Amino acid sequence: MKAPERIETPRLLLRKPTPADAESIFRRYAANPDVTRYLSWPTHRTVADTQAFLSWSDDEWQKWPAGPYLIFSRNATPALLGGTGLAFKSATRAITGYVLAQDAWDQGFATEALIAIVEVARQVGAQRIEAICHAEHRASAHVLEKCGFIQEELRREHFLFPNLKPQKKSDALSYVLNL
Repeated sequence: MKAPERIETPRLLLRKPTPADAESIFRRYAANPDVTRYLSWPTHRTVADTQAFLSWSDDEWQKWPAGPYLIFSRNATPALLGGTGLAFKSATRAITGYVLAQDAWDQGFATEALIAIVEVARQVGAQRIEAICHAEHRASAHVLEKCGFIQEELRREHFLFPNLKPQKKSDALSYVLNL
C-alpha cells in the first residue's frame, strides 16, 4: 500500500516534495548551519545539493510505500516549515527524522508532524520505526519521547554528524517505536 502524498493535521500540511521546491528548501532550512547542526546530512552548499536530495526523494517514493515529506503551515499564507518522512530499511522497518526552519522551532510543529508520520508508517505496514538523535540535542529527544518513541540505547562515539566540528563520531541516542 502506498502512503498518501498529502497529509493534513490541525496546523500542518505534509506533502511529497517536487523539483519546484528546491529553492525554498535550500533557503528555508537546508543551507542554514544552525538548523542542520545536529542532522545526519551535510548542510547544503548550493541548490544543486538540494536538487540531489529531491532526486533521492523521488527514488525513495518509487521504491518504497513512502518517503520524505515537506512540512507547510496551513494558515492563510502557507509557509514551508521543514521536512520529515520515512526512509525504509525493509518493508516493515523505517527510519524517521525531522528538520524545521529556525523560525518554526518551539511551536510544537515537530511533534505534530511526527505523529502524522507514525500514522503513515502504521498505514503502510511498518512494524518498527527508528530514529537517531545527537546526545546533546534534548529538544529532539523530547519530541521523540512525546510521540511514544523509547530510548533503546546511548551509542558512544557511534554516529558521524557531518555538520559538527571537528569531524568525529559523536554519542547518539537510539530511539525506537514498535507499531
